[in-house]
Amino acid sequence: MSWLKPRPTNILELLHRVSKPRAVRSGQSKSGAGFTIQAGSPSNLRVNKWSLRPNRGSALPASPTNSLLELTVLGSGTSMGVPTLTCHCRVCSSKDPRDNRMRPSVLLVHNGQTAVIDTTPDFRQQALRVGLERLDAILFTHAHADHILGFDDIRPFNLRQRSALPVYASLETIATLKHMFAYVFDSAPAVSTIPQVTLHPVDGPFEVIGTRIVPIPARHGDIGVLGFRFGSAAYLTDFSVLPETSKPLLAGLDDLVLDALRDVPHPMHQTVEQALEVVRELQPRRAWFTHIAHELPHSETNERLIAAGFPHVSLAYDGLRFEVHV
Repeated sequence: MSWLKPRPTNILELLHRVSKPRAVRSGQSKSGAGFTIQAGSPSNLRVNKWSLRPNRGSALPASPTNSLLELTVLGSGTSMGVPTLTCHCRVCSSKDPRDNRMRPSVLLVHNGQTAVIDTTPDFRQQALRVGLERLDAILFTHAHADHILGFDDIRPFNLRQRSALPVYASLETIATLKHMFAYVFDSAPAVSTIPQVTLHPVDGPFEVIGTRIVPIPARHGDIGVLGFRFGSAAYLTDFSVLPETSKPLLAGLDDLVLDALRDVPHPMHQTVEQALEVVRELQPRRAWFTHIAHELPHSETNERLIAAGFPHVSLAYDGLRFEVHV
């Protein structure tokens, strides 16, 4: 189908262009008011060629250890959330708690360590709701407002853990973070608490919370974004096109969490039918739709999916948890 075809711009440019910061030599670091850029660290910037260009259709090699990671969906909603302000549609007025959707994010827990993918405007409430007591890393898919505006709320973890938090993102996302949260990254003396982070530009697979993370380049309208694979699962929110070069990185999945905004086409997101086409092609054992607008009632949409021959596909919901082999 035409919507699956990659744009002329090579999406792997998003990875190839991410390199060591120009002002930093390998093995050095650059510090700022509330941040450090790590460069040339073998633990976070090493690239294995197989991870970027494996044989088509082959599963990714297994991790050295076979353990379980727990994924919790912190938010499954669209950028305005559900219920949407001023809306009184049947989904926004629903009594089903699964129709209440905060902005999209997931929590990963492995061996007592935690990482979040994106810090949404709802991050504080999401963390309170799941009783998050510790945070060890932050991964960003891209820098749209509904994915980064909770960034300032990481400060309690800095204070409690007495350490900076590692942040993993593309150079484009890092640049936006520096612009949106200039007070964190400028050299002005801080008169109050500010987020303390170390910035890790993503240019290939890396490891956090004892888990190998493989970035998955995709297109979100006209911008590049990252999804992430960890063991037998992958998370791809906010995308409209999955390039052919990224599909081999998603072979052999047990669980795939992916964008499915609504039935009506959108220039930056997948429809339900487009998401199902990705599921047909990648053939994960289970698929969970996220970034869901208020046009899709939870129970009714799941019934539609079963009737259409997709009993292994469901809408995700806030609070959904499942285990992942890593």
